[in-house]
Amino acid sequence: MDWEFQFLNWIQENWHNDVLTTVLRWITTLGNGGILWILLSLLLWIPRRTRKCGISMSLSLLLCGILGNLILKPWIGRIRPYDINTSIELLLPALSDFSFPSGHTYAAFAGAVTLFIFYKKTGIAALILACLIAFSRLYFYVHFPTDIMAGMVMGILLACLSVWLVRRFLWPRLPASFTREHSASVSNTQK
Repeated sequence: MDWEFQFLNWIQENWHNDVLTTVLRWITTLGNGGILWILLSLLLWIPRRTRKCGISMSLSLLLCGILGNLILKPWIGRIRPYDINTSIELLLPALSDFSFPSGHTYAAFAGAVTLFIFYKKTGIAALILACLIAFSRLYFYVHFPTDIMAGMVMGILLACLSVWLVRRFLWPRLPASFTREHSASVSNTQK
């Protein structure tokens, strides 16, 4: 854990400034409760052409929430870095849950990787945002680096698993009216 504090303290000493604090405070709030990714996944359910991505993203976020919030955080019970090093000026409100793994990070990577699998260009932008959200958690001293790494790995793996499950098992069993684009079904009925 010593190297983790050294890394967090290095960020504090070398990166902190008013402009970056303002920008990263806004970025970190995008990850609060995974709401950005949840809303995006629900929006992707609406058009039929993005529905498979939306279902996959929703599943990955659900699996992350179950594994991260309901199983790992309470089981591991790791306290946050600012609770150990109380000399740090906390720039965000104190949090009431445990530190490992980072919920902001696993939600961001689950959403971004799912987008990347379906839509490369949009996915690259989402991955950049996911990296910024993850970094913001270190910048604000609310997570250890291993919390972030675990969140990244968990989000990536659960996104890949969710896409595979949806493509392999769920999508083929859904009604055609739910899965096919309207224009395809109209052109088929006119033949």
